Amino acid sequence: MKEEEGLIIKLNEERRTATVRVGKHDECSACGACAGSRQLTVEAVNKLGAAPGQRVKFRMQEQHLLKGAFMVFILPLLLAGAGAYLGWRLFGDESFGGLYPFSTGIIGFVLGAALVKWYDRRAAARQQEQPVITEIIS
Repeated sequence: MKEEEGLIIKLNEERRTATVRVGKHDECSACGACAGSRQLTVEAVNKLGAAPGQRVKFRMQEQHLLKGAFMVFILPLLLAGAGAYLGWRLFGDESFGGLYPFSTGIIGFVLGAALVKWYDRRAAARQQEQPVITEIIS
């Protein structure tokens, strides 16, 4: 399990979660992929009843981080490659200057992006895949 600290900025009473602002940490230093890498926010299950303005510790399971990273970064690229290969096998690379493999590769990438969006919505609805607040610091 990975443990982080952050500041609660907002509560969601109906879902019993809190929005936690997390400072930049080691994993973010080399990436910079997200626009808010300095002020990242996460939605965490709030079983302890922490309030806005309190500093908290929360835990995330490593397996959910790895699965999410695969879905976001690897799956769209794999589907783009599979689409391009399928277009090349079906139509060849000589037709219209290779337009078909390129087009089917784009279709594969768009399909991968749609799967990422679907996975994100599903993961947000499942509390067992969300971080959990484990301690109120102050």
